[in-house]
Amino acid sequence: MTKKKVQIWDGNVRDAALTILLAVDKNQAYSNLLLNQTINKYNIDAKDRALLTEITYGTLQHKYTLDYYLEPFIRGNIDLWVRWLLRLSLYQIVYLSRVPDHAAVNEAVEIAKRRGHKGIASTVNGILRSILRQGIRSTDEIKEPIKRLAIETSHPEWLVERFMESYGIEKTTEMLLENNVPPIQTVRVNTTKATVKDVIRLLEEEGITAKQSKVIPECLHFVNGQASRTKAFKEGYITIQDESSMMPANVLNPQEGWRVLDMCAAPGGKTTHIAEKMKNEGSILATDLHPHKLDLIEETSSRLGLNIIETAPIDGRKAADFLQKESFDGVLVDAPCSGLGVMRRKPDIKYTKREEDFESLHEIQLKLLDNAVEVLKQGGRLVYSTCTVNVDENEMTVKKFLASHPEMEPVQIENLPELLLERGQSGMLQVFPQDFGSDGFFVASFRKKTDLEMAEKGES
Repeated sequence: MTKKKVQIWDGNVRDAALTILLAVDKNQAYSNLLLNQTINKYNIDAKDRALLTEITYGTLQHKYTLDYYLEPFIRGNIDLWVRWLLRLSLYQIVYLSRVPDHAAVNEAVEIAKRRGHKGIASTVNGILRSILRQGIRSTDEIKEPIKRLAIETSHPEWLVERFMESYGIEKTTEMLLENNVPPIQTVRVNTTKATVKDVIRLLEEEGITAKQSKVIPECLHFVNGQASRTKAFKEGYITIQDESSMMPANVLNPQEGWRVLDMCAAPGGKTTHIAEKMKNEGSILATDLHPHKLDLIEETSSRLGLNIIETAPIDGRKAADFLQKESFDGVLVDAPCSGLGVMRRKPDIKYTKREEDFESLHEIQLKLLDNAVEVLKQGGRLVYSTCTVNVDENEMTVKKFLASHPEMEPVQIENLPELLLERGQSGMLQVFPQDFGSDGFFVASFRKKTDLEMAEKGES
């Protein structure tokens, strides 16, 4: 069958969502990037933008659950686009109370006609109306606890099992459920330009309501509006950043005049946060393996009015070959990771990750840390962070790193609110998505001992 060519945006929100979902599935495209590109390219209005975001992310987040509900009603093989259309439509029926069932069904039938033919439209209509008559089946039919939880929360069984081994059933269940809750829109105030209260007032003048976070003082939670479209964003008063990812700069706690290395810096959120913490006094070298990504750091720095940041295309695993030994007061290694802490922001992650990915990531993380030690001054501070909740990439990486570097010692995490500090232990802090509605995130803090300290302890 020859498929009809369909525009990604012709004013039809559900058709656009279907196109994005198919691109994610067939081309391993990133859902968040495609969604943002679609919204910006076609200048989609606020109402349609909200619905497009919700049904795209929602369908992806609940894919396994939706398939479980659809399974008894599908006979034989169906095309991939038809399956996604059924998932998309059923998501609206099951999870969105403000979308009438008949509207979801009728729209699905019309899309099936445009993309296929009357026979496919009839099949789609029959399946969806059968579900409306008979209802969806209960997950209580699934007797194995891990499989049931995997289907209920739409996560791979191997991942559910891995989380349960690390954190137990209660914490795992909370985390998996939270992964399906839409993220809060958060921004970081550029404190070199204005106070938090000043920025709240600026946003109010634009009709935006924002509230100061109780966790990270320079973080604002948007109640309405889109941050990237505000005057405050364009003039450099705010930066879009998840609240958890504001922790590393706070933990590093760089001082004015420091020389800092941000080893895996793109797109520059943490780099610019460090510069703001330093009150734009000192110097920061932001490096990244991918040269084209350095442009993003420079663009953000320029927008924020920060001029202490230099960029260089350096592979952090070889940083010590290019940079002067023991020349930085502080180093941030925000390492490449599995991203298991950001699954609600990037729901496609949970379907594409494989267990074998973790070992290669673990090796990369250790090489980055090895190089960071060489360029760090004696007495200097090293912060390691990831946006994952995987023990192997976090606690186990730290344990192995310290075992091979006697010159490094964990230091108590500081410069964070008490509610976070009380969670930290042995210089490490793991934040889960359910803790305060942000991404899952890990941060560890180390100090490099001086030669004198090493000699006194007989470690040199």
